[in-house]
Amino acid sequence: MIARLRTRQGFTLIELMIVVVIIGILAALAIPRFMQATIKTKQSEAKAILKQIYVNERTYRQQSAGNIYYQPGGTASAADPNAFSAIWIEIQPHARYTYAIAVAGAGFTATATANLDDDATIDTWTIDEQGVFTCTVNDVTG
Repeated sequence: MIARLRTRQGFTLIELMIVVVIIGILAALAIPRFMQATIKTKQSEAKAILKQIYVNERTYRQQSAGNIYYQPGGTASAADPNAFSAIWIEIQPHARYTYAIAVAGAGFTATATANLDDDATIDTWTIDEQGVFTCTVNDVTG
């Protein structure tokens, strides 16, 4: 009786290999979805800052004497967080995107660009004076 109990203890090699294969399959399915979800989360930074730029550009235009939009001299990023201080926007130190504003005639276009996953694709988002968001290059699908 004691000999029988000792032979039944533990798992066989086949059982362990089946568990390892199942875990491998689940990981192969989950990792790409996780990567896409993290990139979409990173993209929320660009959407939030571009919305701020839109609102603050409209406010700047209403308060300006010449009824014009703010035209910065350069771009704003984590390296230059106060480039858009004239429209009350400060870029956070951990920001991933670089922001630019182009004024043309009676309108403007604000652009956010970043390489989110170290590939050749540059994630690019824009917003115009009408408040229309456009993702011109999506790093998730690129």
